Amino acid sequence: AVVARGWGKPCVCGCSDIIVSEVNETVTIKNTSEVFAAGDIISINGATGEVIKNPIEVKTPSLTGDLELLLGWADKEEGAMKVLANADSGPDATQAANNGAKGIGLCRTEHMFFSPERLPIVRRWIFHTECLDDLDHIKHFQRSDFKDLFMAMNGKPVTVRLLDPPLHEFLPRPEQVHEKVAQELGFGKDVKRMLARIDSMHEENPMLGLRGCRLGIVKPEFTKIQVEAILSAAADFMEEAPGTADPRPRIMIPLVGSIAEYKNQALIIKREAERIRKERGIDIPFEVGTMIEVPRAALVSDQIAALMDDEDGMPLCTFFSYGTNDLTQMTMGISRDDSNGFIPRYLDMGIFEDDPFQTIDEEGVGYLVKHSAMLGRSANLVMSLSVCGEHGGDPKSIEFFDKLDLDYVSCSPFRVPVARLAAGQARVKRRMAKAKEEEKERATAAATQVEQKRHVNFLQENPAVVQ
Repeated sequence: AVVARGWGKPCVCGCSDIIVSEVNETVTIKNTSEVFAAGDIISINGATGEVIKNPIEVKTPSLTGDLELLLGWADKEEGAMKVLANADSGPDATQAANNGAKGIGLCRTEHMFFSPERLPIVRRWIFHTECLDDLDHIKHFQRSDFKDLFMAMNGKPVTVRLLDPPLHEFLPRPEQVHEKVAQELGFGKDVKRMLARIDSMHEENPMLGLRGCRLGIVKPEFTKIQVEAILSAAADFMEEAPGTADPRPRIMIPLVGSIAEYKNQALIIKREAERIRKERGIDIPFEVGTMIEVPRAALVSDQIAALMDDEDGMPLCTFFSYGTNDLTQMTMGISRDDSNGFIPRYLDMGIFEDDPFQTIDEEGVGYLVKHSAMLGRSANLVMSLSVCGEHGGDPKSIEFFDKLDLDYVSCSPFRVPVARLAAGQARVKRRMAKAKEEEKERATAAATQVEQKRHVNFLQENPAVVQ
């Protein structure tokens, strides 16, 4: 549902009350036995989880008129958090900019790999890491995509998260493997050998396995090619449009849990960046930071923020972005993909007030964000702090993040208008609460002065009391 929302598509997951038949291409409602066939039109509300059996009238929203005016007021509210977007392609970035996003807060590089013409190249590299031709192909298409992002967001930050998911997500399922696939991926006609290779990469719990920064540490060449693609794309843009091009790449290291993990990847990024700058003869701007999504990273945030590069004496980390999707999973011990089996029941019973994957759990996950933000800024006063999980588009969560004085939230391009309004409203609420508190203090001070004056007058009129 999160990925679909990023595409502007409504999606309802975890529908346990239906039976889907891939063979018959039908969906059967369990309690009514009603059957829908391929081609039937239904309507989906991805925000509420409602599925309506009839088509309903829809229209493309337009940010004009009163809505445009209202959002303008929200943006101008002093101190309001900025709203950036999660976008992985030029069209996504353009959509985000049209909706008022002030940059890209999360580019998921893995989404660049899934197109039909690219996936076989990525799969061949995973199977045969020594194949430099495939590595060059990966660099080439990433470079092109990153350039599109920098052009669409010229002058605005573009935060690129290095490859995060486990590699098995890119591989074909065993039932999809046949001779043609084996040949395409470098195994000749040896289907058995390919299946054995896939099986050898199996992980019991892949979301806690070889992914994120762990992948970059085990396979440092993959971190290097991504950095080369990012900074080369920025250099290409600067060369093609001198004087007007203003790319602002920010490279984000995912799934960090220890200081040593972050330092390993940050130094690889910096040294690779220095090499590219020297080769291109261009002072390409960039920042390096991390996604805080592992609870341990939140607890040692001051140590991560305090890391310095021994060669130039500069900070190794300039920003934290809270990946509240995974941070919620790891803190609460709940798989987001499997939570629909019980969270609706929890909500009905009052065990949960809100779905923790929709609205931030302030007491637990929110506490970690608050604690990490405090630690980070204690080590680096100018540390940029933000949220890039789906909570970044939830108004109730945005109000909480505003109280922590985070710099921005990032959400789906299609949720940007809602987030802009919520960010402005959150700041207005704080301003009004502050004004109310100040008025209360003034009233208390005035009452105290009146009481003191009354007491003085009483003593002046009753000198015997003084004696």
